[in-house]
Amino acid sequence: MTDAPEALAAIQRQIQWNRLIAVVEEQAQIMIRTAFSTTVREAGDLSAGIFDLRGRMLAQAVTGTPGHVNSMMESVGHFLAKFPAEGMKPGDHYITNDPWLGTGHLHDLTVVTPAFRNGRIVGLFANTAHVIDVGGLGMGPEGRSVFEEGLYIPIVKCFDQGRANETFFDILRAGTRTPAELEGDVYSLCACNDAGARRLVEMMDEFAMDSLDELAESIFEASSRATLAEIARLPPGEYAAQISSDGYEAPVTLKARMTIAEDHIAVDYAGTSGLSGRGINVPAAYTRAYACFGIKCVVAPEVPNNWASLLPFRMDIPEGCILNAPRPFPVAVRHVVGQLLPDLMMGCLHQAVPERVTAEGSSCLWNPPLRGGGQVSGADAELPDFEVITFNSGGTGARPGQDGLDGTAFPSGVRTMPVEATENVAPVIFWKKELRPGSGGAGRMRGGLGQVMEIGAKNDAEFAVNAIFDRVAHPPRGRDGGGDGAPGWVGLTDGTLLRTKGFQVIPRGKRLRLLLPGGGGMGDPAERDPALVKRDIADGLV
Repeated sequence: MTDAPEALAAIQRQIQWNRLIAVVEEQAQIMIRTAFSTTVREAGDLSAGIFDLRGRMLAQAVTGTPGHVNSMMESVGHFLAKFPAEGMKPGDHYITNDPWLGTGHLHDLTVVTPAFRNGRIVGLFANTAHVIDVGGLGMGPEGRSVFEEGLYIPIVKCFDQGRANETFFDILRAGTRTPAELEGDVYSLCACNDAGARRLVEMMDEFAMDSLDELAESIFEASSRATLAEIARLPPGEYAAQISSDGYEAPVTLKARMTIAEDHIAVDYAGTSGLSGRGINVPAAYTRAYACFGIKCVVAPEVPNNWASLLPFRMDIPEGCILNAPRPFPVAVRHVVGQLLPDLMMGCLHQAVPERVTAEGSSCLWNPPLRGGGQVSGADAELPDFEVITFNSGGTGARPGQDGLDGTAFPSGVRTMPVEATENVAPVIFWKKELRPGSGGAGRMRGGLGQVMEIGAKNDAEFAVNAIFDRVAHPPRGRDGGGDGAPGWVGLTDGTLLRTKGFQVIPRGKRLRLLLPGGGGMGDPAERDPALVKRDIADGLV
């Protein structure tokens, strides 16, 4: 029989856990509501979380991307190494976009803020947001080192006891094409951490908590126990898989050998392609972030994501491979390769638990950075200078018992940006944005559909695209006899082909045309329910 005080304590811990989730979710929502960049406020390309004073993540907001959340989990330790918790003061905010100390490329700003109660530091809030521009060549694969890719911010204090570091902000504004937006985003990141800290103190006051230590250990113990129990249910053994990316100079092959043991899962990436001379390289933290997410989706999706629940997933990433880029290799579009990792992990896990795994999807985002005005056309430019990124996605892979999702971002989880939001902030026009019939791979369950997009500048003026597309030469593969998804296509509306990666000018009178890839199918197409086939035909999806 359960002891009554013990049962009450367990209930209270559960209430405290739910409140903690509410705190970090409010932290994220304030960032969305106050952000200047459309990437944050429209697409939700961000993360937010709370950490203990040892830099261990207790909880993350539901809103956010795995690449941000899981790599941010490592980055807080780097902040503490430079600025120990005992030296922090109320009103301090620390910032970096170092790809190797943050979330993998310069366009992500990470801010860490201490929370104080009764004059004593009790926790740390961290967040990450993808901003529109940090100078340099802009977001694209063309850089030959990280120093060409934009403004490089080491871990520094951007606010000192509530006072702005004006030298920092002077440098920040001077280094970007969008100074008001970038400065505004930094203020947004700091404000949302402050809001989280206030809510945390209110919660601790309500429950008379002097520290988060007891709650943290309870969270970690429960998460660890639950994760290990799920791992123990898997068939032990070694499973290997590989997946290909279009790459830049040449195709890229990612290889993984996964070992499922009783108390951990280890992944070895030996045999993976070497480093690229362009910005598709992936820092190791980003590799771990998306690989762990892919494993967790299959193995323990119901277990909260925190320091303890990710601890049993171990990565051996050889030096010199594209998944372990050292400084100062270019990494601006690390997501193009890095977001294939969940599909790679599922390729291994499909051999162990096929009933839990999806077919391959379009994976990496199709988020073309668009630029125009004098920086593209010179003194004769018809348009004002602009820099904007729009987030879009192809189809996801079919699931064992359901079709794939159409035009949905997986694994990043970001939202598709409304065309109206992009047209409101830049002189561009979306002439077409619709689902792409027939793009989902055939199968017992059909892959999700890609999209067809046509984009032009106002008055059909000249503009440029910094292409960062993949899954064109290597479309998403089906599983268990399912068909491959349709490959992507990049060109102009007159049929002219463009490169899938790199800065290219769209001439006056021309428009950019994108065919986004569809997801792979699952199972033998002959086994598809006839009612679903009729529906597909009626809806024009095949």
